[in-house]
Amino acid sequence: MGTKNSRLQGFYQLNPFERLQMVKSFDGLVDEDLKALHGGHGVLSIERADKMIENVVGTYNLPLGIATNFRINGQDYLIPMVVEEPSIVAGASYAARMVRAGGGFSADSTDPVMIGQVQLVHVAAPHSVRHDILARKQQILTLANAQSRSLITLGGGAKDVEVHIFPTSPMGPMLVVHLVVDCRDAMGANAINSMCEAIAPLLEEISGGRAYLRILSNLSDRRLARARCVVPVAALERDGLSGEAVAEGIMWAYAFAAVDPYRATTHNKGIMNGIDPVIVATGNDWRAIEAGAHAYASRSGTYTSLSTWERDADGNLVGTLEMPMAVGIVGGATKVHPAAQAALKLLHVTSANDLAEVCVCAGLASNLAAMRALATEGIQQGHMGLHARQIAMAAGAHGHLVDEVARRMVQERNIKPARAEELVAELHH
Repeated sequence: MGTKNSRLQGFYQLNPFERLQMVKSFDGLVDEDLKALHGGHGVLSIERADKMIENVVGTYNLPLGIATNFRINGQDYLIPMVVEEPSIVAGASYAARMVRAGGGFSADSTDPVMIGQVQLVHVAAPHSVRHDILARKQQILTLANAQSRSLITLGGGAKDVEVHIFPTSPMGPMLVVHLVVDCRDAMGANAINSMCEAIAPLLEEISGGRAYLRILSNLSDRRLARARCVVPVAALERDGLSGEAVAEGIMWAYAFAAVDPYRATTHNKGIMNGIDPVIVATGNDWRAIEAGAHAYASRSGTYTSLSTWERDADGNLVGTLEMPMAVGIVGGATKVHPAAQAALKLLHVTSANDLAEVCVCAGLASNLAAMRALATEGIQQGHMGLHARQIAMAAGAHGHLVDEVARRMVQERNIKPARAEELVAELHH
């Protein structure tokens, strides 16, 4: 994989079929994979969809784009993104190109450890009970691990037991047992929930209390992924603006997000703009990733930026991102949805940790793209050019008229449905 080059010049100028062929040549996908990535009728059959969720009446398509230019830990990646918002794929690709000038992204991740929780109530002498539970830790772990032999075989499974006491709550005192589980290449929700269900009766016996909730936590703050990039100031130059001026603007944008939760929320949304599309493309749970990310952003007691941006001794812009990343490459939709399987094959990831590292790099790239736009022409100029095409299509434009109507509206700085309808009528006539 080290010889592959994700710097695909002119990729955006090709038609979708030509792009698909270039993607195939990058990673050796077969025709069946291309069909799955291409989407359309029949990729996810109604029969298969009916087995995935309840009350199925059909399937729903979203655009699948390819982010280019990514180099992560010395390897090149084409990153599949499923998203409906314009400019995300282009922005991430452009940011990755700037990062290439500084050597690409570096990334690492912790062991894929998550927490399951069992809530115990009506417990007398909770501190004494905590001692009793911890004294029988090995028995609890053995019972939990009996629920997932395959995970144990791979070196994962329940590894530790913790007990937390909450003296007060809206319903009164409670004691919460944490089961610490290494999920290996699975996201882990099903395995953890089964383990929590299995140990609950034993915990009731030990504590004399009653077990209510038995479920994983999506605050996976022990399952972290980290990314770092170095951007030379020269790579930031844009339309008459010096790289130094752009770097200064980016640093002020970051400073705003670091101190103000109102700005940090949108700043972090820009990070998730890069992460969620990869999560969706690979069949993972983007709601879990979002929940964990925003909880992690609040861990200091104040909601703040997930990323950090600094200047190094040479004046380069240095971005870092650390956040929970509970993803899997086995189980769930990743093994059911044909497009998710093809996306994982394109990424060439061999572990959940690999996928987590790709995701945080995509998030950091998206963050850089958004801040650079805000620091230069503003977010709207690049965004509205793509938005104009959607307005044109909604007004009834087809084929080459879409681009022409969009071009005219952007030129006139009048991107409105009424103007689009006028242009469509005029051009048709």
